[in-house]
Amino acid sequence: MKELLKQTYGYIFEEKLIDEIAQVSLLRDFKEGDILIDFGDSIRKMPLLITGAIKILREDFDEGELLLYFIEKGDTCAMTMACCMGETKSEIRAVAETNGVLIMIPVIKMEEWLGKYKSWRNYVFNSYNNRLKEMLSAIDNLAFMNMDERLLNYLQEKSKINNSNEISATHQEIAYDLHTSRVVVSRLLKALENKGRIKLNRASIVLSK
Repeated sequence: MKELLKQTYGYIFEEKLIDEIAQVSLLRDFKEGDILIDFGDSIRKMPLLITGAIKILREDFDEGELLLYFIEKGDTCAMTMACCMGETKSEIRAVAETNGVLIMIPVIKMEEWLGKYKSWRNYVFNSYNNRLKEMLSAIDNLAFMNMDERLLNYLQEKSKINNSNEISATHQEIAYDLHTSRVVVSRLLKALENKGRIKLNRASIVLSK
């Protein structure tokens, strides 16, 4: 575990902190589609993402769920962190976007390290700041962007986290993440294809370079 930590967080955390994380944490593999955290869960450990990508969804009691942001290698989930620190139930669902590996840190250590390690304190505050910006961006998308712009942004983000311009996702899955209907997504995807922005295949979408 220590080598994995050093590869991913060696430029962020000092050696002593990496040693402590390795001693008290658990390594967990996950597969694409796994629900890692669900609404209402009691959170006792905070995740550090070693490889892969995870999407964070917020529950909408009228319409289902809304995609807030993705977390990638080297990230953690600020909303999970907030639940850990406040000892509250989870208000998000974390779903694996790809296969990957994460490290689970006990809550009690999170609090201890805030006072003990400057690098940990900076990491926590930066994580809150980055996730806040992403949530504000999600709000802006809902409030000010047309659905075709939101859709294109979504495809570009999926392409980035999967490191490929080919995206494997059904129209229904995209509609679910964007909080809209499959019919709307299918129509907008066809319009984007007509503009030369994407190419629609039978089981995938290819972003134009």
